[in-house]
Amino acid sequence: MFLPASELNLTNIGQQFALGIAAIEAGQTAIEFSQTTSIDSSAVACLLAWKRYAKQQGAQLEFRQLPSNLEHLVALYGVREFL
Repeated sequence: MFLPASELNLTNIGQQFALGIAAIEAGQTAIEFSQTTSIDSSAVACLLAWKRYAKQQGAQLEFRQLPSNLEHLVALYGVREFL
């Protein structure tokens, strides 16, 4: 299971996105955020892009243990149904 970095923000989102794509391509079906404590709004875009990529590959992708600050941003942007 792929575990993003403890910080998921504009400074490292490109690297984390690429690592997540590699995990999806390797057949992983879950991304767990148990170690992620610091996020910004770029994390929401990253989740949506991972989900879209997995769907294009014919895979289901699950997000586990979203930190509360990420849950709040997902709700704020109204994208929960897409995740």
